[in-house]
Amino acid sequence: MRIDTDTLATRSRGELLRRNKVFEVFFKAEAPRLAEACHEMSRRFLAGGRLLAFGNGSAATDAQHVSVEFVHPVIVGKRALPALDLGPDFELHLPVILRPEDMVMGFSFPGGDEMVERALRLARERGALTFALAGEEGDYPFALPDEDPFVVQEVFEVLYHMLWETVHVYFEHREQGHDVGSSSFLYPFLSSGEQPLERVVEEVQGSMLQKMEEVNGMRAVVAETEAGVISEISVAVVERLRLGGKLIVFGNGGSATDANDLVADCVAPPPGFEPVPAISLSAESPNITAIANDIGSEAIFARQLIAHARPEDVAVGISTSGGSTNILAALAEARKRGLLTVGIVGYDGGRIVSERLADHAVVVRSDYIPRIQEVQASVYHVLRGLIETLVGGRG
Repeated sequence: MRIDTDTLATRSRGELLRRNKVFEVFFKAEAPRLAEACHEMSRRFLAGGRLLAFGNGSAATDAQHVSVEFVHPVIVGKRALPALDLGPDFELHLPVILRPEDMVMGFSFPGGDEMVERALRLARERGALTFALAGEEGDYPFALPDEDPFVVQEVFEVLYHMLWETVHVYFEHREQGHDVGSSSFLYPFLSSGEQPLERVVEEVQGSMLQKMEEVNGMRAVVAETEAGVISEISVAVVERLRLGGKLIVFGNGGSATDANDLVADCVAPPPGFEPVPAISLSAESPNITAIANDIGSEAIFARQLIAHARPEDVAVGISTSGGSTNILAALAEARKRGLLTVGIVGYDGGRIVSERLADHAVVVRSDYIPRIQEVQASVYHVLRGLIETLVGGRG
């Protein structure tokens, strides 16, 4: 029986909205611990500590995301914090570079990961502050918030975005008393006067819950406005896959880690899913650096796409702004070559939408990058689920 797009849209809408209750329950329970953890992280960063992250499979893309968020902050004027993705050989690297003042974040879901658990145990024994996402081997262990590994990953993305945002607040409170500079729009209560740090911890908990409500509200809007588009994309993608095509995915920064995650979800999917052919142009660091050095950063995806693209393929550009020149160039090149083009974008869709470079575009309407990325993760995970519904013989 073939499932029509209206049925798929209803399913898409339901999946997006289902996430909101999971987020609400998790963050209401964990906000006090997260505020406390950020307090300790700020102390360790100021003492020269680093944040070391790792995981296997799709969880490895969260380690990548942690690294780029802390090293290259999205708020202008915020300091670059030392964070590293230890890569697939993290069990070999961690014992060599670990210092007692470091912080260590191990990602493993949906099930336990013995490699991650061993690494976290070692780090804890050496005095590092440890986070287990998920698991029990950490100073801050977190249980799986849901049975769906996609939802788990989305919850954890919001978690480490909150840690990043809050650490900067504690820095400025410690160093400047009450002046929080460009973070004031995130935590307006801090700009009114100097407060005891314990009071800041309490107020931060409330702000974390506000952020959870914000992302839930944005996801609810997307469920109402974009569910139909997501369903149309799933049908169009599966048509290309049945012709022998593949997904070619790309993005910059945090969106690069999203591209890598979507591809991981395709080629090494959760149990019960069928693999789907996909490649991430964002994962090819030697090609990216060679092209950027020899031609320019605007060509890093288009040049690779020329080498890999076939007319039956699907080009998926992920961009919070909708205006990154290298994303625009790649989608334009894909359009010339007959590929199906898809944009997952923020703000108002940017030039990807205004110049109609995508056959289909899902727009997360916001101007704050972490929240955009969090909802975009829900979007492409729901899309992956719909693709499975169709490819897996259930549609």
